[in-house]
Amino acid sequence: MGRNQFWAATLTRQSVIPLKDPHQASAAVMMNGITYCSTILPWRGVKTVESPWEGANHSAKTEAAIKSLLTELPKNNLVWGGDWNHSLIGPEVAGSKGGREHLLKAIACLNLQVPTAVLKHRNDICNAIDHIGVPCNWKIAKCERIIALGLSDHDAYVVEI
Repeated sequence: MGRNQFWAATLTRQSVIPLKDPHQASAAVMMNGITYCSTILPWRGVKTVESPWEGANHSAKTEAAIKSLLTELPKNNLVWGGDWNHSLIGPEVAGSKGGREHLLKAIACLNLQVPTAVLKHRNDICNAIDHIGVPCNWKIAKCERIIALGLSDHDAYVVEI
């Protein structure tokens, strides 16, 4: 993450209402009464003093970012996704077990389901670390990983409602 790079973004062809970023590594908009937020959470190898992360270790950095998000994000009509740098099930290779626990509590607090949790990461050594959380009362029609080799070091994840 160098200068002049963007942490997170939302992209749509529809008209949106820009919202205050709930964290420096997040971007949020409202469209048709639904808040959409894209977030990058700290990864295991992030430098101790690297902005915008606060905390003595990875778990604390994740906790601080999530605490900031929870003060801003609505508890309903929210789609929250991004590079969370944590598998939600199975082995943890990008984040930390403590960070995962903070993230799982936030998901519950925000009344979300995360169908991407069962999908695999590109390298197949863990489950996805990129996620899309949608309201618990939404019915998931389809969830899939789309290979994005050559475009990004991450694949794309799609949830169809």
